[in-house]
Amino acid sequence: MGELRWPDPVLLIVAVISRYDSALTWAQERLQQSYGRVALCSPAFDFNETQFYQASMGSGLKKQFLAFRDPIDAGLLPEIKRLTNEMETEFAGQFGGAEPRPLNLDPGYITAAKLVLATTKDRDHRIYLRDGIFAEVTLHFQRGQWTTQRWTYPDYQRADFHAFFTSCRDFLRAQPPKPPTTDADESVV
Repeated sequence: MGELRWPDPVLLIVAVISRYDSALTWAQERLQQSYGRVALCSPAFDFNETQFYQASMGSGLKKQFLAFRDPIDAGLLPEIKRLTNEMETEFAGQFGGAEPRPLNLDPGYITAAKLVLATTKDRDHRIYLRDGIFAEVTLHFQRGQWTTQRWTYPDYQRADFHAFFTSCRDFLRAQPPKPPTTDADESVV
């Protein structure tokens, strides 16, 4: 029988997608209210690898990644995904733009070995967590570089994304070790 051990804390990242700079700014401010300071912020990359979001979000989309300073328990991913969905709805209600979905927030996390994304959509390679939320290992880190899977989205195959994820991985690895959390002292969402 294997010995149970607590997993190491992970680095929360959120991909923020919008055509509006004001939405990117709002998302960063709103996410920091829930998850603390942003440690690393990517440039707002052009997001044109797919037309999937065009009908609901418009054209000229940008994608920006935010990585948060304080590592979290990976088990919190379902709560985080549900809260980011609520934030999207909150922004859409305030924004009043032409698009039904002016903001998309996609949370996930980085460990030394992988990048995991949360989703509400089930597929053969995704694992159900709870509360309608699934997770997938989108990239794994092997031999000093990020490696794709057959299901990795085209934009997550980009070298500039990988460079940012490497910065996140390096930031996480530089954090001092933390004692395992127990039910009594779980991280706050």
